[in-house]
Amino acid sequence: MLFDNETQELIAMVREFVDNEVIPSVGELERNNEFPEELLNKACDMGLNQLCIPAEYGGPGLTNAQAFAMAEELARGDIGIATTLIANALASFPVLVAGTDAQKKLWFDTLIEKKYAAFCLTEPGAGSDAGSVRTTAVEDGDDYIINGTKSFITNGPIAGIYAILASTNKAAGAMGLSAFIVERDRPGISIGKEEDKMGMRLSCTSEVIFEDVRVPKDHLLGRKNRGFKYILDTLDHSRPGVGAFGVGIGQRVVEEATRYAKQRRQFGQPVANFQMVEQMLADMEIQVQAARQTYLHAAELMDAGLPYTLEASIAKTFGTDTGMKCAVDGVQVMGGYGYMKEYPMEKLMRDAKILQIYEGTNQIQRTIIASQVKKKYGF
Repeated sequence: MLFDNETQELIAMVREFVDNEVIPSVGELERNNEFPEELLNKACDMGLNQLCIPAEYGGPGLTNAQAFAMAEELARGDIGIATTLIANALASFPVLVAGTDAQKKLWFDTLIEKKYAAFCLTEPGAGSDAGSVRTTAVEDGDDYIINGTKSFITNGPIAGIYAILASTNKAAGAMGLSAFIVERDRPGISIGKEEDKMGMRLSCTSEVIFEDVRVPKDHLLGRKNRGFKYILDTLDHSRPGVGAFGVGIGQRVVEEATRYAKQRRQFGQPVANFQMVEQMLADMEIQVQAARQTYLHAAELMDAGLPYTLEASIAKTFGTDTGMKCAVDGVQVMGGYGYMKEYPMEKLMRDAKILQIYEGTNQIQRTIIASQVKKKYGF
C-alpha cells in the first residue's frame, strides 16, 4: 500500500515522537518501575489516544490503514505505551458497532475528557472461551445491576469508561451475553490486583471489580443477549492492529541488530559481514516487510466494507509471530550483549511475547484461519 502525502506526514510525526521522546526514555522508566505518565500526556496532546474516534464525534476520522500504520510506529518505540493508547480503539469498537448516536456521544466525549477507555472481557475463568463469562447484569426497574470481576484489563486503573461483557441469560451461555457502557465513577467499581508483567511493563493491567454497579438500561449496547456477536466483531477489528504491533517490534529489532552488527568487530571485521549474520538480518527484513503487508491488506478490506475475518487472523498471527522471531534472532545477533539489560534487545524480546497471547492466542487464530480456509474452498 502506498500512502498519500498527508498520511505519510502523520506517520512521520509519530516516528519523530517515538525517536525523540519514547525510545530515549523507556528503558529507564522500566528499570525504575515508573508509569510513563509524562510521555503518555504528550502522546495524548498529539491526539494519539483518539485515533479511533470518527470526525463527527471530535476525532481525526482516520481510516483503519492509517490508524494501524501509526500503531506500528508506536510499537516500534514501546509496546506498553502503544497498548495503552491503542486499547482505546479496542474498547470503542463495540460502541461503534452497536451504539446509538447518544451512546457514541457519551462514549467519545468521556474518552476525550478522561483520555483512556478499557475493554472488559477476560475473567479468571474466561479468556479464549468468552462463553464462560460469569459477570452478570440483572434487570432491576430502569437499571441493570452488574456484578463480577474482570481480569488482565489493559488501562483498568486509568480508564474513565469501560465497555464490558456480562451475562444476561446464564442458561444460554455465549448466546446470553450482553455488552454495556459503564462509566468509571459509578458506585461499586473498584480496582483489584495490578499485574506484575514479564514485558509490556509500561502499560497498566489490573482486575476491575463490579459490585452491585447500577447502570441505566440505555447503557445496553445494541440488543440484549447479542453481546457475543459484538465481541467477535470487535476482536476481528482489533487483530490487524495487534499484527501491526508485532511488525513495529520486528522493525525496531532489525534496526538495532543491524546497527550493532555493523559496529561489533570480530576476527578483524564487522560481524555484519559474516554470512550467517547476513542471513539472519535478511530473514528479519523479509518477515517484517511481508507481515506489514498482511495488516495493511486486512485494513484495506475493512475500509472497503468487505469481509476480513480470515485476513485479520492472518495479520495478527503472522505479525506477532514475526515480532517474536525477530526478537529472538536479534538477541542471537547481539550475542551476550543482547541478553543484557543495558541494551534494548532483551526488552524487545520480553515485550514481543504477549502479542502472541492477547486478542486471541495464536493457537486460536490458527483454528479460525483453518475454519475460514475450509469455508473458502468449499469443505
